[in-house]
Amino acid sequence: MGPLRNALLLAGVLLIGVVQAAEPFTVSDIRAEGLQRISAGTLFNYLPIKVGDRVDDIRSAEALKTLFRTGFFDDVRFEREGDILIVIVDERPAIAEIKFTGNKDIETEQLEEGLRGIGLVEGQEFNTSLLERIKQELTQLYFARGKYGVDIQSTVTPLERNRVALEIDISEGQVAKIRQIRIIGNEDFEEDDLIDLFQLTTPSVFAFFSDADQYSKQKLAADIETLRSFYLDQGYLRFAINSTQVSISPDRRHVYITVNLTEGEPYTVSAVNLSGELVLSDEELTPLVLLRPGAIFSRRLATATGEVLSQRLGDEGFAFANVNTVPEIDDDTHQVVVTFFVDPGRRVYVRRINMRGNNSTRDEVLRREMRQMESAWFSTSKVNRSRARLQRLGYFEEVTVETPAVAGSPDEVDLEFQVKERAAGNISVGVGFSQTQGIILNASISQDNFFGSGKQVSFGFDTSKANTRYVYNYLNPYYTVDGISRGFGLFFRKTDAEELNITSANVDTYGGNMTFGLPLSENNRIRFTTEYKNTDLTLGTNPRTDLIAFVAANGNNYDTLTVAIGWSDDTRDQAIFPTRGGRQRLFGEVALPVFDLTYYTAGYEHARYWPLSRALTVKLDGKVTYGDGYGDTAVLPPFEKFFAGGLNCVRGFEENSLGPRDPRTGDPLGGNMRACGRAELLTPLTFGDIKSVRLSGFFDIGNVFDTMLAEKFKFDELRYSVGVGVTWLSPIGPLTFSYAFPLNDVAGDETQNFQFQLGGSF
Repeated sequence: MGPLRNALLLAGVLLIGVVQAAEPFTVSDIRAEGLQRISAGTLFNYLPIKVGDRVDDIRSAEALKTLFRTGFFDDVRFEREGDILIVIVDERPAIAEIKFTGNKDIETEQLEEGLRGIGLVEGQEFNTSLLERIKQELTQLYFARGKYGVDIQSTVTPLERNRVALEIDISEGQVAKIRQIRIIGNEDFEEDDLIDLFQLTTPSVFAFFSDADQYSKQKLAADIETLRSFYLDQGYLRFAINSTQVSISPDRRHVYITVNLTEGEPYTVSAVNLSGELVLSDEELTPLVLLRPGAIFSRRLATATGEVLSQRLGDEGFAFANVNTVPEIDDDTHQVVVTFFVDPGRRVYVRRINMRGNNSTRDEVLRREMRQMESAWFSTSKVNRSRARLQRLGYFEEVTVETPAVAGSPDEVDLEFQVKERAAGNISVGVGFSQTQGIILNASISQDNFFGSGKQVSFGFDTSKANTRYVYNYLNPYYTVDGISRGFGLFFRKTDAEELNITSANVDTYGGNMTFGLPLSENNRIRFTTEYKNTDLTLGTNPRTDLIAFVAANGNNYDTLTVAIGWSDDTRDQAIFPTRGGRQRLFGEVALPVFDLTYYTAGYEHARYWPLSRALTVKLDGKVTYGDGYGDTAVLPPFEKFFAGGLNCVRGFEENSLGPRDPRTGDPLGGNMRACGRAELLTPLTFGDIKSVRLSGFFDIGNVFDTMLAEKFKFDELRYSVGVGVTWLSPIGPLTFSYAFPLNDVAGDETQNFQFQLGGSF
């Protein structure tokens, strides 16, 4: 009734106005009556009649329409007193307050924001039609959350100065759950297999932890597209969705979804053609085509072929190349001819490379990682490689790149690298606690990006009942412009092995080292290290038998000079929390026969990452190490042996506790061979813009063996565990927590479900 009432009222007012203004006159003055909140100046500003104007019936009718269109007034009329025009108005009240009650699922701020988005705010003029609009908008907000039984009531309370207060009382009701999903018309695929493709699902144990069993129009549309993609990937080119019905139970608590489809027949590829402006030879482009004649058509492979061809053209400078897939369908033979039409566009050159966001890091540190050069033609792979190298530095949380076109130059672009810096170092003094070392006092100064130069500098000490350590390290990753690195370090360590669950002995070590790294290729490096160290071994009250024998044969103070060589290959997408690619390392170390001890160690490590989705990553990694003595040193020194158990090798078993044990003391002997592996499912936990926590579910396997005692590697001696872990990039360094369950522990094994450490790999 609101709009009809206003229309009739306006018609009546216009009629009155016209009658009263039937005799034209010249306005000598204008007077306003009925104003409360609105000022006379505002009214006169909207009024198209001014003093001195001649008013007739047409002019007054137009003026009335103009004032009504402002939305400020419920009633407007003109009267005449001599040559004075009197404007009499009845103002609409203003909304002084909008108050919500009963809302629990949606915060009041969100409700206000939803109304603000359509222009409904406090201070706006109120009319009854506004209430219906508010109810509709709020109802849609709740429908989007699956609450179809929502009931919204409103109360209007008049206030002084022609204002009103609106109270919106909301009865939210229950979230509607999907009771049933049906697919009708499928013949070649089972209904359950097709429903498994959907995000939406019926209530289950797993759906309890998500909103997958709550209906959403957007999610259903995405599921329908997933279903369509599935059929098109299987060659069903005439697949069609005939209808989608969504019904709600009378109590509005259950949703039923039915999808009617027509499968059609699968189509095979009879021929694949390349057409258009082929700037590269067929010999270069044809191997990139993933579709093959005789195979079932797949839209996924067709799309991937277009992307691969575009990227290959992008490597030749055609940054905006476009590849269109044109299928020619023969419904009689159920075959399709696929033509990839290539439009390379102009060859594009890079004018400038700009760095943004590196407030602490020097430009040169970023620019030396660039593989795309200025003034060279644009290369997609070189730009991607440049971005990957920046991510692998570990200095940045995020690296993005844009390619804006240069105004007035159609064959030039700029590269805009935007980085978000992370804290590359810290200064800390603190007290900590470790399960094996007890209370730890520590202080450190470390900078992975020292004063923004890209150099790594660290100095620190820590002391506990098991360890006292002082260390200084320096590394310049670009000692030469060609990427040769150089580093050196000094260290001093005092270790009480008994506190580390190893044996009754103290090991004091000091020394220094120097390292050079040489890049072999984009992802490969070789590293050379020489190190001198002095080791003093002091036996305790009840040491292991092998320690007693070693001291008897070699004394208890040793000088060693070792030379090590290592090769590494790193294809990870980023250094911190990688999601794809891998890293492998092959290394060996030899104690030269110039001092007291002669021995060698060697090993291989490999970690690989596969993204399952944007939120899930699979990681597999393993490492094998081996060592032995040579020359006058008959065995691998006990303090160079490998140990297993704990966060670094088979979680759920106490640190350093696995492997053979001394028959006299029962202490773990360690071994000269160690094998460790793990499989993990990783997912990040984000808090706003903070991406510093990662959750994992894992399976660990490993053990140590002493082949110097004629013990052989045995698969049935490997230990297994499963569990969950959390890694947090805290301000004082990475903190790792795990809760693991050993699967095949035997009598004598020392298990430990909860474990944690400060530091470690990502």
